[in-house]
Amino acid sequence: MPLKYEDYYKVLGVVRTASQKEIQQAYRKLARQFHPDINKAKDAEARFKQVNEANEVLGDPEKRKKYDELGADWQSGQEFRPPPGWAGQGGQGGRPRTRGGAHADGQGFHFEGGNFSDFFEQMFGGRGGNASARDIFGNMGGGMGGQPGDDEGHTQESELPISLEDAYHGATKGITLRDPADGSTRNLQVKIPAGATDGTVIRLAGQGGRSHPGGPAGDLRLKLRLAAHDRFKVEGHDLVLTLNISPWEAALGAKVSVATLDGSVTLTLPPGSQSGQRLRLKERGLPQRGGARGDLYAVLRVAVPKPLSDVERRLFEELQKESKFDPRA
Repeated sequence: MPLKYEDYYKVLGVVRTASQKEIQQAYRKLARQFHPDINKAKDAEARFKQVNEANEVLGDPEKRKKYDELGADWQSGQEFRPPPGWAGQGGQGGRPRTRGGAHADGQGFHFEGGNFSDFFEQMFGGRGGNASARDIFGNMGGGMGGQPGDDEGHTQESELPISLEDAYHGATKGITLRDPADGSTRNLQVKIPAGATDGTVIRLAGQGGRSHPGGPAGDLRLKLRLAAHDRFKVEGHDLVLTLNISPWEAALGAKVSVATLDGSVTLTLPPGSQSGQRLRLKERGLPQRGGARGDLYAVLRVAVPKPLSDVERRLFEELQKESKFDPRA
């Protein structure tokens, strides 16, 4: 039965000659972008699984070598039949395929993609690894202060993506960890404090790795990574947004509604407001320790109506005749 060829290089947006480092960099960037915990778009989960599958093949030198044997002339979506005696069929190794959820493998968190394509199933078999946080967010296994001894646990590190809303309001994230020493698993609830910023480290004492079964566990250090927001930029604990205003609002002044992370507020525009001017909304930014908050800055941008109605054009022409204002003076 013909399959639809999956162009994994195209999925990750890399050339076929890309290095393993370039593939991992592209994968981590896309995995962060489409991770379902961050991206709520309808197609985000599907894209996350597609990116995960591409990395499962291209991120494994052996699988990549077998995949490259198919040649470079195929295009995504074309009908495809595996060559006779295809060496990659029946895939070896990897982790059991599962559906949904997230857990941690021996190296850290394991965010499962599941639902591999028919192409992957046929070419590499029904077993395949899924996106671990070590792959997405970097190496998790580094010990702090040297290698642990037999009676010391491993301090593990990883990055955890959060949304700006999580940072503003605070949140609780559920994760599942697997201890590589004895194979046991445990569920944890990680509390994200309100006001967390990019790079904030959460230390979970006794939740790291063990040197041997029954030995003491080290600590788990989670570094929070703030995902890009579609409206706000973050500057420390301050937030910045671009606010479009009309020419008459800029000239005459106005009261306009501004959406914040905690509901809409009214901002007063002074007469003669200019593009690029920053107006402050006090304590509408991220929470800080001690109960204070950062500020929200609205950067004004004068927007001209387009296209102009006949009435608007006539009024602007009258203004042009009457006004002595020269913006280039």
